[in-house]
Amino acid sequence: MKTIKGPAVFLAQFMDDNEPFNSLDGLCKWAAELGYKGIQIPTWETRLIDLKKAAESKAYCDELKGKVNSYGLEITELSSHLQGQLVAVHPAYDIMFDNFAPEAYKNNPKERTEWAIEQLKFAAKASRNLGLDVHGTFSGSFLWHTAHPWPQRPDGLVEMGFAELAKRWLPILNEFDEQGVDVCYEIHPGEDLHDGVTFERFLDATHNHKRVNILYDPSHFVLQQLDYIEYIDHYHDYIKMFHVKDAEFNPTGKKGMFGGFGDWKDRAGRYRHPGDGQVDFKTAFSKLTEYGCDVWAVLEWECCIKSPEQGAREGAPFIEKHIIEATQKRFDDFSGSEIDKNKLKRILGLKPENE
Repeated sequence: MKTIKGPAVFLAQFMDDNEPFNSLDGLCKWAAELGYKGIQIPTWETRLIDLKKAAESKAYCDELKGKVNSYGLEITELSSHLQGQLVAVHPAYDIMFDNFAPEAYKNNPKERTEWAIEQLKFAAKASRNLGLDVHGTFSGSFLWHTAHPWPQRPDGLVEMGFAELAKRWLPILNEFDEQGVDVCYEIHPGEDLHDGVTFERFLDATHNHKRVNILYDPSHFVLQQLDYIEYIDHYHDYIKMFHVKDAEFNPTGKKGMFGGFGDWKDRAGRYRHPGDGQVDFKTAFSKLTEYGCDVWAVLEWECCIKSPEQGAREGAPFIEKHIIEATQKRFDDFSGSEIDKNKLKRILGLKPENE
């Protein structure tokens, strides 16, 4: 078993034009004062990291890491969720997802995809230069609009979609493999990798590429009404990252999983601050510890009610309270003894040697 590391915080949702949220130094000081031990850095935030420079310069990464360490913090992982999303975009979403791309690549899906793939390859090299072994991202999607299809999906569509998704990702995965870094896909509604079955489809399509792994976030499974605890039983070997985020699902006679196109606070399924929703974090932390998942527990603030400031203040002690120091001995070791084969045979009713 392994003790989960933490608490850490994902900086993406806290970025702001006002201090201390507009610079790496400001955010590091803020996070350290709140009791966090690690930060997860979004690579699309140029105020935090120059991704291309990090991919090309070990010296730059040493300087960046040194700055973070000077506040008593570690860089837990890099994140490329926005760029990963742009690796695979169905044309129906082109206009909305253009917001994730630099101005030069908007209204040009082909160049936008090429830019995103290059960004992921930079992320692989930057992670290695920073001494990181895992990286978080999204898969993107060709098929999400057919999740509840009408008219029915034609035979072969899903297989073709995952084949194309794998085709886009295999060169990226090979770059991560060359750098010795695992790619952890956040299993998330809106992505083609949104549950266990779709994760397995992607594994098959990539020929079980060894760098395909999981960023586990139970909140996304609450919204799908999927058993997020049993999920750990099935996929613990692949869980290499962990977002601590809560959710609740409260259907009524008027709305259910699809939400009626409501704003977040008006949906039956909505994201909450850890401890304010329905996720059984006590069991989730226990399972991850039991299976020896070597992960950082990283707060991701996405709550439709509680402010990010309060969420951040409460997040570190919440995670700290749930981290289990994995025992290295059994509680009944005091009653044990050294192995005595003859004694064991007597207990089993067998004849000991030399008798």
